Amino acid sequence: MLIRLAHFRAEAAIVLFLFVCEMMCCARAEKSIEDVRCKCICPPYRNISGHIYNRNVTQKDCNCLHVVEPMPVPGHDVEAYCLLCECKYEERSSNTIKVTILLYLSVVGALLLYMLFLLLVEPLIRRRDSYRQPLQNEDDSEDVRAPGRGNTVLERVEGAQQRWKKQVQEQRKTVFDRHKMLS
Repeated sequence: MLIRLAHFRAEAAIVLFLFVCEMMCCARAEKSIEDVRCKCICPPYRNISGHIYNRNVTQKDCNCLHVVEPMPVPGHDVEAYCLLCECKYEERSSNTIKVTILLYLSVVGALLLYMLFLLLVEPLIRRRDSYRQPLQNEDDSEDVRAPGRGNTVLERVEGAQQRWKKQVQEQRKTVFDRHKMLS
């Protein structure tokens, strides 16, 4: 079963790698219309309120005269208005964003599948272990295990939890005994 699981992990890693390569190869060389824009931020001017203008233009045309449409001021005030506006050319890679989101969702999905697998397998492990362990009295249940036991994380956590419970019970007994002695 471990060999099958390792084989499955290797296949899943190869498929994920090929999927990422395919996404990268399909990326177009030129930018799509949504990936580039010119953003001009114009502050208030005389009786005109401030405004933000976005337009898809080339980098050389990223200025107030090409982006701000319709021009809110009359012809003789256009230069003064455009001097106040701050224009920036912005680029982004939507393919990189898509690949990042797909990788994130793949990791979260794999973790959810792993959690589901553990939830389904845990009862089977517990049932199998209950046949192996002899029945013990609750008072005599010292956590004495063979050195080979406790290899899995679940067994180590359960062992630590049992030791913690015993320490709490011993502390309670000590506190109540001292309380009775002092009263």
